[in-house]
Amino acid sequence: MNTARRGRYFEELAQSYLKDRGWRVLDRNVRFLRKEIDLVVARNEVVAFVEVKGRTGTAHGHPLEAITWRKRRAISLAARMWMAQSDFRAEVYRFDAIAIRLVPGGDPELEHIEGAWWD
Repeated sequence: MNTARRGRYFEELAQSYLKDRGWRVLDRNVRFLRKEIDLVVARNEVVAFVEVKGRTGTAHGHPLEAITWRKRRAISLAARMWMAQSDFRAEVYRFDAIAIRLVPGGDPELEHIEGAWWD
């Protein structure tokens, strides 16, 4: 599986996981200039901008280690642009992360970190 296909697979897993927990997907793969938000989801009065990171092994560390301060800054900028252009309003906006690890011969392991960082 190539990198782009694997990324889409991880995003599909994350989207399914969130929907099963009552989240509604507002947007997916939102791009502003060269910045991207994987998922924008809402539940109750919360909108979460979700970064999805996955790994197929342990050689490159935990998936969340790939969310650097530069990546967080880019997602924050894209989130502000999304909020400015969207008619959807919420009481709370936050940044979440979903880490996915593919385990050989087992089910994917998902970890949802609510409020993974703040802008």
